[in-house]
Amino acid sequence: MGNSYSCLWEFRVAAESVESFERHYGPHGTWAALFRRSPGYIETLLLSDRAAPGRYLTIDRWQDEEAYSGFRRQFGADYAALDSECEALTIEETFIGAFRES
Repeated sequence: MGNSYSCLWEFRVAAESVESFERHYGPHGTWAALFRRSPGYIETLLLSDRAAPGRYLTIDRWQDEEAYSGFRRQFGADYAALDSECEALTIEETFIGAFRES
């Protein structure tokens, strides 16, 4: 997997939305289900900050950058619809960046 490609996001979530957020953004959630429609998807990790309740990181791993780009081209409308549906679950959402495994 030396060329894998990962997208990292940071989220701030209100206490009343934590359960629903984890259901949607976890490794078996609705985002991962959408990503699994693409053969280049590897996995999603959901990390919760032990020192800052309500702060999360997601890591979405893909075989390579082209696999991710192909997914966005093919499923862009579905991605936008799910993003809109989940928007109310977060207080803040920040794209940290895209990283290639060295």
